[in-house]
Amino acid sequence: MLPWGRALRAAGLLGSAGAAAQRGAARGERCGPGQRRGAALPAGPDLRHFLRGAAKGEPPPEPSPAPGLSRLLHHSACVAVYLETYGCQMNVNDTEIAWAILQKNGYTRTKRVDEADVILLVTCSIREKAEQAIWNRLRHLRALKARRQQQAASPLRVGILGCMAERLKEEILHREKLVDIVAGPDAYRDLPRLLAVAESGQQAANVLLSLDETYADILPVQTSAGGTTAFVSIMRGCDNMCSYCIVPFTRGRERSRPIASILQEVRMLSDQGVKEVTLLGQNVNSFRDTSEVQFQSAAAPGLSRGFSTVYRAKPGGLRFAHLLDQVSRIDPEMRIRFTSPHPKDFPDEVLQLIQERHNICKQLHLPAQSGSTRVLEAMRRGYTREAYLELVHHVRDSIPGVSLSSDFIAGFCGETEEDHQQTVSLLQEVRYNVGFLFAYSMRQKTQAFHRLQDDVPAEVKQRRLQELITVFREEAARANEAMVGQCQLVLVEGPSKRSALELCGRNDGNIKVIFPDAEVEDAAGCQAPARAQPGDYVLVKVTSASSQTLRGVPLHRTTLSRSAACP
Repeated sequence: MLPWGRALRAAGLLGSAGAAAQRGAARGERCGPGQRRGAALPAGPDLRHFLRGAAKGEPPPEPSPAPGLSRLLHHSACVAVYLETYGCQMNVNDTEIAWAILQKNGYTRTKRVDEADVILLVTCSIREKAEQAIWNRLRHLRALKARRQQQAASPLRVGILGCMAERLKEEILHREKLVDIVAGPDAYRDLPRLLAVAESGQQAANVLLSLDETYADILPVQTSAGGTTAFVSIMRGCDNMCSYCIVPFTRGRERSRPIASILQEVRMLSDQGVKEVTLLGQNVNSFRDTSEVQFQSAAAPGLSRGFSTVYRAKPGGLRFAHLLDQVSRIDPEMRIRFTSPHPKDFPDEVLQLIQERHNICKQLHLPAQSGSTRVLEAMRRGYTREAYLELVHHVRDSIPGVSLSSDFIAGFCGETEEDHQQTVSLLQEVRYNVGFLFAYSMRQKTQAFHRLQDDVPAEVKQRRLQELITVFREEAARANEAMVGQCQLVLVEGPSKRSALELCGRNDGNIKVIFPDAEVEDAAGCQAPARAQPGDYVLVKVTSASSQTLRGVPLHRTTLSRSAACP
């Protein structure tokens, strides 16, 4: 390992799988006229230099890349990167952030894995199944990397980014020798340096969590060119410390972006023709921008009635209601959604704003996780079944016609059949439009891992999960069937995956709507009949419904503002 690399490793910034010696000569792969990849890195300060300074009580010198590394950092224009995303919408946004950083540093993008010089997997760690998908993918990439070596081509570099990198750095580096770089969610700015280190033949890692990194100054590069929808990250991390959840350990403490940077990004998306923005955060509605001094003494908003937290109230800062108000004013033709919220953070001003603004979708995600108060307590959710149901009723009274979605976990530690049946009855009582249901998967580092027993057998978890899914689908089908005969405003996303003769989009409640791709009139009569295009708003009369999809016939093209004025 290079001497300066040892210094960075001691600081926790660089990992190595035991490279035997410093590579002295360039491998000589040609990348373009006058360019060579893999040039030798000259020696920097060695460990004795740091130890002598420490013995004298002097602070260690700032580690800086050796001149050879600086040259590698500038030789990225010919390097093609392939990005692959797993998991939640936050990971989609992280992919866009990572690509924005790499693009700025001269890397090129390829959509074909066989053309890539670098393959980066943006990973999820929320459940064991998500991690297993990455281990399986790495086995496939091992064969691809071996073929590349046999062909005497330029070496293929593989990187693991995101939550799994944060959780399993050492295991990834040692179990899978083919992985060259590991970067946690707060280390994407370091990707060019990590890739340059990997280019020298070493493994490199940075999984340091930050108390303030929000990537506020980086405008993500949208990965779907011409897309009608986009995600905007407004905060990172989570302080809730639910006993089952790994997120606080993989993404760190809550910190929010300055509102000014969020508004700048949303304006940019509006200028690009994006018609729907989803504000993202692990606990999105606990947003708190403390960047402006004059708001740092503001009182903390109250929690939803009957809800509590494991941490003290945080005074100061501009809150989610203010952000939502400002974002919704940017473009009256742009829909606004947000996810994922915590039920505790729904003050009346947020609900009132959603009800009043025509471009804030009347759709809320209210993660319940369980219908049993006893299990909710073990999960450290901060509410009872009764408090949750009271919130549901309050939401529906405040926002008539609101669409609700939720998360549920089957088979959490200590869950009995009675607890399970209480979750079944909650699904029946609330009748969600959209649901995300999973069997419990214990994660290391969580409170449940340290203090509870994963005592529900796997086969029981799966049986309970299937029962929940069945009940959810029955109730969702009933909720969606109530829309048959109604007109729904649909934002067209593109052709249906199952038929090129049909279009697909989503209504205000985030439910998929499919309708024939036919010429439709313009509601204002200003344009000739034409087929709807992605980004168009189309009024559709619903003719049939299932638990996941609405079907209908298009009536006319319109606008979001015109539709709101003529309900």
